[in-house]
Amino acid sequence: MASRTRIYLIRHGQVEGFDNRRYNGQSDVALTAVGRRQSRQITQRLASQSLAAIYSSELSRCAFAARCLGECHGLEPQLLSSLRELHIGEWEGRTWQELQEKHPDQWQARLEDLVNYRVPGGESLKEMAQRVLPTVHSLVARHRGMEIALVGHGGVNRVILLDAIGAPLDRMFAIEQDYACLNIIDYSNDGRTTV
Repeated sequence: MASRTRIYLIRHGQVEGFDNRRYNGQSDVALTAVGRRQSRQITQRLASQSLAAIYSSELSRCAFAARCLGECHGLEPQLLSSLRELHIGEWEGRTWQELQEKHPDQWQARLEDLVNYRVPGGESLKEMAQRVLPTVHSLVARHRGMEIALVGHGGVNRVILLDAIGAPLDRMFAIEQDYACLNIIDYSNDGRTTV
């Protein structure tokens, strides 16, 4: 058995409305033509890897890349609701500028407590981590010594990366996650993690 489990952690490609910063959350936002091309490029990048499985958020912006990877590797991606982006409640689909103008107190409250603040109708970052991380840990345990791909969202991937390096959730925005970026995480059998 290999001494590590490797996750190729991928963020979905560029989405419609990318040029006006907004919270898409769990809304099913479509990829742009660039986003679809980025997904295919990630597939080409990972074509020579020996993937044992592919997992993805069930939202179409992630599922597209997962299906491209699946076709390349002869695997059926498993779409998991637990890997969805942060549920941002009443803020879903709204631009940052609109929120800052119409809800400055809520905006500031979230900035002051990124981990625990819950937008009305949504979930907190801590709650999202409690949803996402057990799934990731289960996948690592299930695929010991193998390589798998996981297609997620900017927020979800940051939570996974913070957990991998042992950093607190309030450091979420210290990690950049561009569209279609690829992160590689090695989970060693002795409990060490390399990113």
